[in-house]
Amino acid sequence: MPAYAFEGFTPVVDARAFVHPLAVLIGDVRVGPDCYVAPGASLEQDSHVGHGAVLHGCSVRRGALIGIHAVVMDDAEIGEESFVGAASFVRAGFVVPPRTLVTGTPARVVRELKPEELAWKATGTREYQELAARCLAALREVAPLAAPEPGRPVRPGTATVPLHTIERGK
Repeated sequence: MPAYAFEGFTPVVDARAFVHPLAVLIGDVRVGPDCYVAPGASLEQDSHVGHGAVLHGCSVRRGALIGIHAVVMDDAEIGEESFVGAASFVRAGFVVPPRTLVTGTPARVVRELKPEELAWKATGTREYQELAARCLAALREVAPLAAPEPGRPVRPGTATVPLHTIERGK
């Protein structure tokens, strides 16, 4: 399994965890005991997949956002620039229209996305594109640590404005 230190952070994999050889760990990642990390997923350009999301045999189109802990099942299609809400369950074969928000269990179309929401997502995409340049400068392959090193620093947050503050006009 490839593991890379990034900006001073080396991945940590507990001895009781399984990380598939095709998975890649980068930077401040901690895989705890009894965790299973499956092979990498394939996504279209400019898409984001939130932490803990599960994608199983589905298609994610350009610019889509899959929320934290969402589950997208076989043959589902996530349309261009659409958002799947956090912890939502997209059933097998469900088609999410472009530029819509879906949420729930099972997920249903809630509404079309607002221009400011699409702009927020585009800003986040730019941050990831800038991250690519930082990775080229600072990423190096390492063996993961068995435990965090003493005095491990805390990673600073990002400059992205949270979406909920944009929605409330803050």
